Amino acid sequence: MAHHALASQESYNPNHLLDILLGKMQLKNDAALSRMLEVAPPVISKIRHHRLPVGASLLIRMHEVTGMSIRDLRDLMGDRRTKYRLSDAQGRPKASEEKPAAPDASTSGNYAH
Repeated sequence: MAHHALASQESYNPNHLLDILLGKMQLKNDAALSRMLEVAPPVISKIRHHRLPVGASLLIRMHEVTGMSIRDLRDLMGDRRTKYRLSDAQGRPKASEEKPAAPDASTSGNYAH
């Protein structure tokens, strides 16, 4: 299975982050961590083996559980990026999501009693 792009950074080490969380939360293993974070155990395993990045939703959950800042959590795993690049397609409406035409003035609000 291919590694994700963030794994190519030399400083990226999600294991360090996971190990710190285990210690901070006084948990015995990754299964307990997955229960605490409310994710499936294979998610933690895939992160440890650099097959899955620590995504935004998981970072937010780690923040909620530990009270640590997102910046501190990212620093612990060696994610030193300061900017994120979004694809050109993100945020652009799909062709099928065109706005409906405005209602005709003759039919809006003018009802005969």
